[in-house]
Amino acid sequence: MKSISTVLSLCFVLGCLLQASSQPNVIIILTDDQGYGDLSIHGNPILETPHLDALHGESVRFTDFHSAPVCTPSRGQLLTGRDAMRNGAWSWAFGHEMIHGSNKTMADVFRENGYRTGHFGKWHLGDNYPYRPGDKGFDETISHGGAATHQTPDYWQNDNFDDYFRHKDGSYRKHEGYVTDVWFDLSIDFMSRCQKAEQPFFLYLPTNAPHSPHYIDDTYVEPYLGTGKAAKFFGMIANLDENIGRLDAFLKESGLSENTILIFMSDNGATAGYGIFNAEMRGKKMGYYEGGHRVPCFIRWPNGKFGDPRDIGELTQMQDIFPTLIDFCDLKTDTETLLKFDGTSLAALLTGTLEKLPSRKLVVQWSPLDYPDYGHAAVLWGNWRLVHDKELYNIARDPAQKDDIGYLYPEIVSSMQSHYADWWETVKPVVSIYSRIGIGGAENPSRLSCFEWTKKTNTKVNVTGQSKSVMPGKKVNGSWMLDVVKAGTYRIELLRYPKEADFPMAAAYPETKREYRTFPECKALPIARARLKIGTFDGTVAVAKSDKAAEFEVELPEGEVEMRTWLLDASGEELCGAYYAEVERL
Repeated sequence: MKSISTVLSLCFVLGCLLQASSQPNVIIILTDDQGYGDLSIHGNPILETPHLDALHGESVRFTDFHSAPVCTPSRGQLLTGRDAMRNGAWSWAFGHEMIHGSNKTMADVFRENGYRTGHFGKWHLGDNYPYRPGDKGFDETISHGGAATHQTPDYWQNDNFDDYFRHKDGSYRKHEGYVTDVWFDLSIDFMSRCQKAEQPFFLYLPTNAPHSPHYIDDTYVEPYLGTGKAAKFFGMIANLDENIGRLDAFLKESGLSENTILIFMSDNGATAGYGIFNAEMRGKKMGYYEGGHRVPCFIRWPNGKFGDPRDIGELTQMQDIFPTLIDFCDLKTDTETLLKFDGTSLAALLTGTLEKLPSRKLVVQWSPLDYPDYGHAAVLWGNWRLVHDKELYNIARDPAQKDDIGYLYPEIVSSMQSHYADWWETVKPVVSIYSRIGIGGAENPSRLSCFEWTKKTNTKVNVTGQSKSVMPGKKVNGSWMLDVVKAGTYRIELLRYPKEADFPMAAAYPETKREYRTFPECKALPIARARLKIGTFDGTVAVAKSDKAAEFEVELPEGEVEMRTWLLDASGEELCGAYYAEVERL
């Protein structure tokens, strides 16, 4: 596979240089939880997406294009050109949601080649140094924390309206307006400034829409009120579609459109719209059947000489985008990065100089566990799908994957199992490595949340929402895996609520009512003491009813360390771990 990518890259780069008078700009729009069937152009009988339909009509469409079945792995695959299980970001939390430092990202390479790099929207590849967007090649970045606007790493009680978003310097600043509108406003401003400075740009625009929480102005929901729980989900897509139309109008009015590569994709398969329309596919987000990881991919570049808009049915994947853009933008990078790619360039397919890719087998795998299960994956080979290392389907004849025909084709099953077994041996050394948060270095202080607790030490806490973890005060706990960047004296504050909540640890946080959301009361806990264990230090301090944090000072040597906390009652009984911690080298 690597040789295929290298050969196509070398053969095609000269042709790319002749096609454009200057390096093209690049925009990647990656939506969140929008399945293949969540577009009207793909046959959805209820949802209306006129601007996406128009983009579809102007683009080359890859109709057998695959992501991972969940958020983070898809994003890591896109930005590194490598399989999720190989780049480190193979889960969605628990210390396995960050790209390992040895992997260059797309943003790194674009910036090295003179591009201005911008990221506005979701990140979900690490909220701390050295995994933040600014650490991974982006000149400008504004984002929410975690996987969605209500999760524990995010700013307290963000709800999609007038939220506080994180800037490159680590500060959170309020941005007026609806969240998706804000991402597109920031993106258009970024492109305008780059155009004025006559600097090519790489814009990564990963929206959190239409991921939950499904909070959206009622005017977008009204056309879909008969669809039950999908109504707000469809409303978020309608708003997203409107913003894509607005961005496209800007590109055409500004004259940027002709020499801008615009890519539209989604990060995984069906979610809230699954029961209404799933394009005849089986499965949804998190699963290994086709509906979990086959996603839309539209690519438009008027200067690229793509020929007529059309469908391309070749088996393709997220990992292919990076090597494709290296070809089209004539990006120079080191040989090691090129040889690491699991993806292959699609440039020749897009321009029509190649009709088919050489045969290849792809593996789709992620895990919600601390260590992935062998065989809990899908292997793709042409029209063949091997699911869970035993079920065989031919999606050309059976797109809904109803009939397991492995017993009819044992040689096909064996070939795909062998490929998976060989692939597994190459990723096995990587998947057990935690991506450790660096403290006391470029990010100081570091804000930690239970989102990064290791699954091994935490099997019960719900990290998907602030209310679900902080409110109940369940007896849950976990460890943070850290890397002390510089030895020294550290102040470590343990908190139940994040600092911006500015509230006593033991107190009940009152119910908060907003126009589109009510945040439930977080109940009182009889917190009287707090314990911290980090490295060789193990200490306990008293917590008064008015205390907002429990503070420790600890001497830490440089190197890897595990940190665990406990919030205790007066008798020393464990109540829970500290959901948040702030770590600062003094």
